[in-house]
Amino acid sequence: MVIDMDNLTLMMITLFIISVVVIIIVLNFIQSRKNKRIKKILEHLEIEKNKLDSSPIIPELAKVESFLNNEKLEVMYDEWTERLQEIRDNQIPKLTDMILEAEYSLSQMDYKSTMYKIAKLEMEIYKVRTNSEFLLGEIKEITSSEERSRAIITNFKIKYRELYEKFQNSKASFGNLANVVENQFDVISKRFEDFESIMDHNEYTEVNSIIKIIDDLIKHINVVIDELPDIILMSTTVLPKKIQEVNIVYKNMIDMGYSLDYLNVEYNIEEANTKIKDILTRAKDLNLEESLFDLKILTDYFDSLFNDFEKEKIAREKYNENNIVFNKKLHKINVIIDDIFEQIDDLVSIYNLSDDDINILNKTKEEIVDLNDSYKILLEHTDHHSSFAYSQLLKELEGLGVKLSQVEEQLNNCLDKVGTMKDDEIRARQQLDEIKAILREAKLKIREYNLPIIPHSYYVELKEASAAIKEIIRELSKKPITIDVLNTRVDTARDLSLKLYTKTKELIKTAAFAEMSIVYGNRYRSSYEGLNEKLNLSERLFLRGEYQKSLELTISLLNKIEPGIYDKLLSMYS
Repeated sequence: MVIDMDNLTLMMITLFIISVVVIIIVLNFIQSRKNKRIKKILEHLEIEKNKLDSSPIIPELAKVESFLNNEKLEVMYDEWTERLQEIRDNQIPKLTDMILEAEYSLSQMDYKSTMYKIAKLEMEIYKVRTNSEFLLGEIKEITSSEERSRAIITNFKIKYRELYEKFQNSKASFGNLANVVENQFDVISKRFEDFESIMDHNEYTEVNSIIKIIDDLIKHINVVIDELPDIILMSTTVLPKKIQEVNIVYKNMIDMGYSLDYLNVEYNIEEANTKIKDILTRAKDLNLEESLFDLKILTDYFDSLFNDFEKEKIAREKYNENNIVFNKKLHKINVIIDDIFEQIDDLVSIYNLSDDDINILNKTKEEIVDLNDSYKILLEHTDHHSSFAYSQLLKELEGLGVKLSQVEEQLNNCLDKVGTMKDDEIRARQQLDEIKAILREAKLKIREYNLPIIPHSYYVELKEASAAIKEIIRELSKKPITIDVLNTRVDTARDLSLKLYTKTKELIKTAAFAEMSIVYGNRYRSSYEGLNEKLNLSERLFLRGEYQKSLELTISLLNKIEPGIYDKLLSMYS
């Protein structure tokens, strides 16, 4: 038992030792990898530092030294030398020291401090690299100036020759300004000579300024070649001719009675001539700024004037046409409104016009008076010496036309109402005769058939229909007539008369049918027991005026003897 415990203890100790060893090995492996990674970073930074130390600044600076021949370049050379010395003697050694410090911290396994120093080192390398590159760029501006500048000037010369050839081919289009353009080409040629002189004397500090001057001159002469012929053509030929045409049309239209003051033609022609003169004056100095743009604006303006003239002609024709139509309509309405107000007292006395109806008529008359006044003013402005353009007059006439239509519609509504009243009166008189005829025919029918007795209800309805006719006659005799009441009276009388006429026909038909049924039943009086007494009862009902009951009783008796007798008798009656 003791031996087993010792073995177990020994195994545990062994496992512990093995675990510790494994942990140490893993930590050493991790630390080794970390050291390698950081060392690799430092090696890379040292390479970057060495690249700075071997920068091609010195060879480029030596090139500058070979053509030092003016004070300005010497000052620049001295300044570049000092900046290079600062980089080589101070900034790069400082980088070396920082690399050594980072390596020392790494050797002490102070990883946090190492990484902090690496970060500072990277920033410092970036600063030194930037300073070096900026210095190298400044030096190359001079050392590569000749090759670069000559390439630029070569392109300028190609463009110059192309422009000069284009000028020579179209020289006639420049008119009396051809010599001015020729002189400008001479100026550019002189600047090319200046450039060669600068390059011969190695005055590279002046190269950029002369290139800028030549560039501006080439761009300017390019604009001159492109625009000056058009400017001369438009200023001396196109626009003057267009202005002359506008002036002729303008004066002719003025003589024809058109008012064109609103176009300010004379003032704008004067301003245009002044502008053209200024453009030609500036063109002599080859100052073409905005000249072509201004000339195009003037051209568009004078083109638009022809459109304005044409619009005025169309407006005049349309105005004259619309004026004739408007005048006729206004005259017609004036006649109608005068007729209405000449009869207004009669209309009021004949028809029961409301206050609203009369107010509408008065308002309509006032609007027509205002319309006449406005039209009169418009005609006064239409004379030969009017200061209003026909386009304006047409617009005013169209506005009056809209008002006229509104007044016309309003007046038509009034006339329709009065006309309806007249029509209703005429129709009421016609319907009165028709209703009287219906009532008269009903009376004749009731008399034609000699009924033993006429029911009392018939006389009541006859009295009501007659009274309704009298109401129509009474309403028609009133002054003024209330049309709504009259129409009600007519409708009532017509309904009562038609109702009486219908009742007359039904009463006569029922009585005749009842009588025929009794006569037909007499043939069976002696043949059927009890039939005689019932037919006698039916006769008594007939004589008392109860024709419907008499008919129903007789048909009921006969139907037992002859089924379907009702239809047979009905066919015989028809």
